[in-house]
Amino acid sequence: MGRLDGKIALITGGARGQGAVEAERFAAEGASVVITDVRVGEGELTAARLGDAVTFLEHDVTNESDWQAVVASVIEAHGRIDILVNNAGIFKIARIVETSLDDWNQMIAVNQTGVFLGIRECGRVMKEQGSGSIINISSVAGLGGVGIAHAYAASKWAVRGMTKSAALEFARSGVRVNSVHPGIIDTDMMHESGVPDPTAGIPVGRTGTAGEVANMVLFLASDEASYCNGQEFVVDGAMTS
Repeated sequence: MGRLDGKIALITGGARGQGAVEAERFAAEGASVVITDVRVGEGELTAARLGDAVTFLEHDVTNESDWQAVVASVIEAHGRIDILVNNAGIFKIARIVETSLDDWNQMIAVNQTGVFLGIRECGRVMKEQGSGSIINISSVAGLGGVGIAHAYAASKWAVRGMTKSAALEFARSGVRVNSVHPGIIDTDMMHESGVPDPTAGIPVGRTGTAGEVANMVLFLASDEASYCNGQEFVVDGAMTS
């Protein structure tokens, strides 16, 4: 018996990295999973690789109409949404004095507005159902200052605040909202960003894996986390201890 048997999950940014591994874990535990991404080719390949329990939809999380279309498509296909993982995100190393307004706006659009739209659109469905779990992927950058990635840190602090506010708003409706705060995780995004010496400052001496983040997300998606709401769950090898 799977931990997510019969549940319907929507995972943004699911074409690769953490999102793809989360989808794999969810499917293995009995969920029907819809992954979304702007990376259409990679998304379709990931869904095909993961099997019949996983489908792919093209989706720009910054676009309100895209969110409405995705939610409508999931409801048409499955009749409900039990789990939302707001996983899509971008990262760029840039100090305040190096950050252009365009870069700032893009970071906020994907990492903050995308999460807001996901909470709003799926929250409406979950409130009507009387149940649901929303998991917002923030970062350890949303728990402290980051001297080399100002816009990213700001966006991830926002995710933390939105999580707590939504948890309070939806609590009486049976909808849980929590945030996950990964540290330095070995993914394509980390390698592409050019993080200098990724293991520096990690007490356990290594980067984390997407699977380790997915294990936390799986717990929060499952009924095992039924009394966890409005909280931050850190996966960082003791970086923020």
